[in-house]
Amino acid sequence: MRYGGESRDISSPLNVGDTHDVKIEDVGREGDGIARIEGFVVFVPSTKKGDSVKIRITKVSRRVGFAEVVTE
Repeated sequence: MRYGGESRDISSPLNVGDTHDVKIEDVGREGDGIARIEGFVVFVPSTKKGDSVKIRITKVSRRVGFAEVVTE
């Protein structure tokens, strides 16, 4: 988006280390589960469509996030 001649990215709702309760909505090409947090795509390994899991964000890039399942 452009504001007053500046280029600006939409900010991510994710921070490394945050935990979230999510539902896996789909599965990616590599077999990782896909969840969405405020519309932001998060890849979660070792999950399948329909799983409801607690995740911890491990990495955030410009367009997607990566997380691990939190075992309590």
